[in-house]
Amino acid sequence: MNGSVDLESEIRGMLRAHGELSVAFITRFLHERGLDCTRQGVERVLRRLVRKGVVEAFYTNGNQRKHYRLR
Repeated sequence: MNGSVDLESEIRGMLRAHGELSVAFITRFLHERGLDCTRQGVERVLRRLVRKGVVEAFYTNGNQRKHYRLR
């Protein structure tokens, strides 16, 4: 559980700095920071943050990928 809390804070900080990001970019940036995580793990944390109301998910105009941003 401690790892997911760290991942949540890293993701929130990343979204605060970059605005809106897709799961692929979030995973890539986490790997660049030295955190070992999978895309599925990042999606799980993002779904939890969406349920809490901290993050919102949306689709951009021409892109079929879901993006996330802080509320």
